[in-house]
Amino acid sequence: MDGYPNIHHLTASQILAPIQLSKGINPIAEVKVARVARRPAILIRSSPWKAGSVETPWHDEFDLVNGRVTYFGDHRVDHTVPVGETQGNKVLRKAWASHRATTVQERTMAAPLLVFATVTRNKTPKGYVKFCGLAVIEGVEEVEQKDKGRLFPNFRYELALLDLSAENDLLNWSWIEARGDHRLSMAETLEHAPRSWRRWVEGGHAVLPGIRQRPLHLEESDGPRSVSRSADEDTLFSTASQSRRQDVSSVEHDNQQPALTAGLLMERLRNLRVHRRDGRISRHKPLALMWAIARNARGESRLAPWTQFRDEVGKLLIEFGRSHSSPTPEYPFWHLRTSGLWDVAGLPAEQASKISVSILDRSKPQAGFTHQADRLLRDPFVRSQAIAVLRETYFAEFAQHELMEQLGLAGYENASGIEALAEEQGQQGPAARRVTSASRIVRDVGLANKIKEMYSDHCQVCGTQLAKRFGTYSEAAHIRGLGQPHNGPDELANLLVLCPNHHVQFDTLAIYIDPDGIVRSTADGSHQGVLHRLPMHHISEAHLRYHRALCGRDVPGQEALVSEPSPGTARRGEE
Repeated sequence: MDGYPNIHHLTASQILAPIQLSKGINPIAEVKVARVARRPAILIRSSPWKAGSVETPWHDEFDLVNGRVTYFGDHRVDHTVPVGETQGNKVLRKAWASHRATTVQERTMAAPLLVFATVTRNKTPKGYVKFCGLAVIEGVEEVEQKDKGRLFPNFRYELALLDLSAENDLLNWSWIEARGDHRLSMAETLEHAPRSWRRWVEGGHAVLPGIRQRPLHLEESDGPRSVSRSADEDTLFSTASQSRRQDVSSVEHDNQQPALTAGLLMERLRNLRVHRRDGRISRHKPLALMWAIARNARGESRLAPWTQFRDEVGKLLIEFGRSHSSPTPEYPFWHLRTSGLWDVAGLPAEQASKISVSILDRSKPQAGFTHQADRLLRDPFVRSQAIAVLRETYFAEFAQHELMEQLGLAGYENASGIEALAEEQGQQGPAARRVTSASRIVRDVGLANKIKEMYSDHCQVCGTQLAKRFGTYSEAAHIRGLGQPHNGPDELANLLVLCPNHHVQFDTLAIYIDPDGIVRSTADGSHQGVLHRLPMHHISEAHLRYHRALCGRDVPGQEALVSEPSPGTARRGEE
């Protein structure tokens, strides 16, 4: 119609009812399979032309380059039902329960999300949609929004777009039809699923770094592009990689900037323009960035007010800055803009050439990561990489435990993470005491015993089998720790059998396992051994890659981290 494929024609089916895209969240009706409800799919539509209106007061964010979408639920200021009881939020929260499931069987039942964006065609903002990709829900957070001065609660969903390159960037509608056919088992429907979806079902969120939609490098063109389609094109949708060949600026609000990928983010962190004196670099910018990453990890807003930055970063500069450096938080607040990762808002243009504390105090500006950097750092894997790059490039020569503790990033110092601990009250007595409550991780002891028996207590790194008075001894080590912020799964694919020495080294990030299974020293990359694997023990490469990221050994250009770091220089006063 009007020269464009019609979505209802493409999805016409004798099995499914006609699909809907009239709302933001459009679930296809569930079917009963062996007494269990299975939803074929949920169609998500974002209408950027409505953003900020009474009907749609929120602003969705589509970072198609990096395979990430921030999507807001359907609660509005005039709703009287609880925040999770609107139809759309109820459907997505139910989907989230299966998307975060820890077993393959539960993930098999998960409903795929098909993400669309309304686009302007023929000078009309309505009636035209663009398919952006296949997604799973990566995270959910209850947020507070404002509409015409009134606050109201809603849910914000972080979606991960999956890679469809194995299918030539096409989605076959027969998969959705199969999911809606009550005669087919889940195993039979998976035969029609894209490869990335099958990998996600098998490995869960741990494999997302390897199956997320890839950044595209499209050539600029003034004219339309021809797209080759298969013979059965009426059963296929083109995904973001094809549809992005037309204008998507109405969806990606900050797309005026060059697309920021995880690799480019790490490169910019390693090459900050920092001031040097006597061969020693200033820590002003790295400390400010670590502070901002900690805010990101806590889910706080992207931009922070100058007064908060001044007080908190100023304190960090006093405690952890160079002895010869003055604690001047105004310099990183303003000059971090040169990194390409930092925004400053609310500062009059005429004041930009003469930054001072008094001007900032009067203007009350805000600063923080750019939209693109902030979205990338919401990914725990990317955040782990960024922290490792900053720690090794700018803080390698001093003990960092106190700094990481103060920032609230202590869990990134080791592979196991930390367990939540909450203070309750003090008690009087001969010696001061404090009553605390802890959220303890319940580990599967049987699973640990199983893998140790599998290797007969032999360390997978050095082969050592420690003798006890009766029997032998080894330790089961989680590759991606169960504690915060790693939140790894308690499963065989996430376990290694190690002797106490190598367990400590692995946990404290002193050794890592490279993609070829070689155990290497994090300090200099030297060969420490070869990881022994039994055929019946599947080890998740995604978990090993996460551990390498914590070690700073799974980032683009990681060879620069092995040698002496050489961050960029800047003119005096720029730091």
